[in-house]
Amino acid sequence: MAWNFAAGPARLPDMVLERAAAELFQRGADGACAIERPFTGPGFRAVLDHARQQLSTLLDLPGNYQILFLAGGAMQQFSLLPMNLCAPGQPAAYANAGYWSARAMAEAGKQAAIVEFVPPATGVWEVPANCAYCHITPNETVDGRAYSAVPDTGPVPLAADCTSSFLTAPLAVEKFGFIYASAQKNIGPAGLTVAIIRDDLLERCPADLPAPLSYRRQAEGNSCVNTPPMFAIQMAAMVFDWITEQGGLAAMAAAGQRKAALVYGAIDRSDGFYQAPVAVASRSPVNIRFHLVAPEQTEAFITEAAIAGLHHLRGHAHFGGLRASLYNAMPEDGALALASFMTDFARRYG
Repeated sequence: MAWNFAAGPARLPDMVLERAAAELFQRGADGACAIERPFTGPGFRAVLDHARQQLSTLLDLPGNYQILFLAGGAMQQFSLLPMNLCAPGQPAAYANAGYWSARAMAEAGKQAAIVEFVPPATGVWEVPANCAYCHITPNETVDGRAYSAVPDTGPVPLAADCTSSFLTAPLAVEKFGFIYASAQKNIGPAGLTVAIIRDDLLERCPADLPAPLSYRRQAEGNSCVNTPPMFAIQMAAMVFDWITEQGGLAAMAAAGQRKAALVYGAIDRSDGFYQAPVAVASRSPVNIRFHLVAPEQTEAFITEAAIAGLHHLRGHAHFGGLRASLYNAMPEDGALALASFMTDFARRYG
């Protein structure tokens, strides 16, 4: 059995792939398959409505939020967020906690003044009151670090890039003003970003923004101001169905904790052969970053892991080392296979 531990694009559920093969790529009486039919037609609109309803149910979405299905990736939102929510001259606060929060802050700085905010260890974050929002990255994919709780930013709306942690656990949406997540971790194929925005924030969107870039216009147009990423949305709807069938977000969280415990357990029981550079309280259950105490053995680890069917374990170029991503679609058997290999490799090379 081969296992894909890539940080993204990541593994999709086997059941979703099987369903997609049966439903999306068969031509109908009109000579078109599902991904070829007009996005304005009733077939795709029914899929879009179903995707929105399933996601709303999974998240227990409050009534004063809108779900947008947008073309592109999370990096587009780095620029679109300040373009939509910052008034002229208004700053935005960014909590810099790792690689992707720094990237988000750098891109946003091209559109608005940035206040780099240093989060306190506990308590309410005293974010400057004139900021349009406070941006966080709850799970840092590259760093392997995660927030232990949703911060309280007081009256300043909280915005979050939830790309790598979205749908891996229940989410208190009401604590956020804006949430976004690109698809290629836990939602579906790359090319789609899901955004969730509180109604009052839609009123901030400037009238002169190009329609495809405007959250307000996309909300008014049912995410169809321009041709949406139809294939990715249809796949996302199937993934939402699959998560529902597995027991919802609480079941995803429980499975995720079991998988993470297997791999972190192999690290912690290795007598220092493997090292996880993130404090235990901040460890990501989704993206596990680790390295060998003898870095010259890293290539042997990657080579032998691939022979054993364990693929895409090389760490991000920013840090090197190793990284295993355990998104929703990774079965527990995959995490067990990795943990067993790690234990055996440490026995042979330690």
